[in-house]
Amino acid sequence: MDLDDYTIIKEGEAEILMHNKNKVFFNKAQVHNRDLSIAVLRTFVSKRKEEHEARLSRRTKSVQKLSEKDASGSGIEASDRPAVDNEKSNGECEDKVSDKDSLGSLAVEVSNEHAVDGEILNGECEVPEEIKKDKPCSISKEAMKTTERKVQRELEPPRVLEALSASGLRALRYAREVEGIGQVVALDNDKASVEACGRNIKFNGSVAISKVESHLADARVYMLTHPKEFDMVDLDPYGSPSIFLDSAVQSVADGGLLMCTATDMAVLCGGNGEVCYSKYGSYPLRGKYCHEMALRILLACIESHANRYKRYIVPVLSVRMDFYIRVFVRVYSSASAMKNTPLKLSYVYQCIGCDSFHLQPIGRTISKNNSVRYMPGFGPAVAQECSDCGKKFSMGGPIWFAPIHDQEWVTSILEGVKSMKDRYPAYDHISAVLTTISEELPDVPLFLSLHNLCATLKCTSPQAVIFRSAVINAGYRISGTHVNPLGLKSDAPMDVIWDIMRCWVKIHPVKAQAPDQPGSVILAKEPVLQANFARAVASLSKAQAKKVARFLPNPERHWGPKVRAGRQITSKHVSLLGPEAVNGHLNHENGEETEAKRQKTEETEASM
Repeated sequence: MDLDDYTIIKEGEAEILMHNKNKVFFNKAQVHNRDLSIAVLRTFVSKRKEEHEARLSRRTKSVQKLSEKDASGSGIEASDRPAVDNEKSNGECEDKVSDKDSLGSLAVEVSNEHAVDGEILNGECEVPEEIKKDKPCSISKEAMKTTERKVQRELEPPRVLEALSASGLRALRYAREVEGIGQVVALDNDKASVEACGRNIKFNGSVAISKVESHLADARVYMLTHPKEFDMVDLDPYGSPSIFLDSAVQSVADGGLLMCTATDMAVLCGGNGEVCYSKYGSYPLRGKYCHEMALRILLACIESHANRYKRYIVPVLSVRMDFYIRVFVRVYSSASAMKNTPLKLSYVYQCIGCDSFHLQPIGRTISKNNSVRYMPGFGPAVAQECSDCGKKFSMGGPIWFAPIHDQEWVTSILEGVKSMKDRYPAYDHISAVLTTISEELPDVPLFLSLHNLCATLKCTSPQAVIFRSAVINAGYRISGTHVNPLGLKSDAPMDVIWDIMRCWVKIHPVKAQAPDQPGSVILAKEPVLQANFARAVASLSKAQAKKVARFLPNPERHWGPKVRAGRQITSKHVSLLGPEAVNGHLNHENGEETEAKRQKTEETEASM
């Protein structure tokens, strides 16, 4: 190996050797992606340990109480014996014991607690034979000791699968920088990438050699043949992840973490709606909120694939950064909890004349006598024509309607990042993104654009703080969004939003428009709500009040997606790489071609 043909790239604590001929894909801009993933993994490892300790504590208390009952001679009455239902089709058991401290609580965990450990493996639950036969039983000392040994079982280090590894930089950083991590498996179906990954593993020393292993394999086949084996699965493809999702949701262990990136933003944001529907099963709309809608389309797609195997997801963080979106979700197995999926999805009705949009939930529930019935959602959510401007609606979705972040996780991740700022090369960027996410309204899907509202009415735009104050003074909540610096999330209905804008126009009149224009129709109506534009206390978020940076410019020019590995770099790639990089590469190749031709000519002349 000639080191002159390679460039050493250092990121975090990992170093890789990159060939100068673009044989293996590497994108410098993805440092934001990798840093954020490491921050989430550190939080996941910590929370996974806390959850395990909490389960051990509950079970230890159950064992102690049962020991006291057995010692007192009370035993277990036949009338109070635990009744365990048949195994669910998804491989879990449902605890129907009336006394939570009874023997049945030692055998099974309620699936709603999201608590899964080594006692439930490959879809089987360990249930004592006495319970299976539905007979009263007494707890022997031997059985109690066995249960105590199970309770004290240590939590194994989490295993990680990087399904599309390329150079292996991400896998190496996981192994070297995330404390408590176990084995990291790096896959790729390109021979040159696997060779590069193996070379980089050796280049990073003993820690990488002991923890990271590289395989030449199709990620889809590998994940299908290793069901529920990995605590964390990372999907970061060049383009759409849709073809990997079905196998990925099967490979994640119960309670595990699935991390997924999508870079086909033109498709997800409405450029090719029919392609988006074929890949993700949802139709996108081209609104200002299109990037958040892209996040929600991806989440709905992952949930759909998980549901096919009686599993469901719980998002902990969903981010739009640079030129892609990235979601972090936990995957659980439960046939009963899976039924709630229609309550988390909705269709979107977007007015073609103004910025009004409305959401139509797919399902609803009815509670009666401690039972829950699942019913289709009420509709239609809107009339044939927009009540604000009289235009028609475009219909998109279904999208994820439930929260896309877990604010407790976001807070923990942000605190962890701030406490280890020196270990994140992209600290400024990811801390700014996490700060903005921590201040978002978690239960408000999509957002409005103040500039778009004013463009519809052809009026001057109020300052964001004035508009936010008017919404707050009207009794509603409002926040920014990490997706768009000008976006505003609010639980105020659209008629309230337009009333505020009508009151603003009364103070700042506009020129007359054609009567059939959406703005003219909206302003022709008198406002029902009289807006109060006095400065509200909560009109600025804590980060804004402290002038903390929330949206940062790109670190350098031409910061974005790079050329796919193996593709020949030509002058058309100037917008991606910059003229200096392209010209340098072309000159290098031309020089090599000239040298090769010269050598061939000399060989031909010598043979004559």
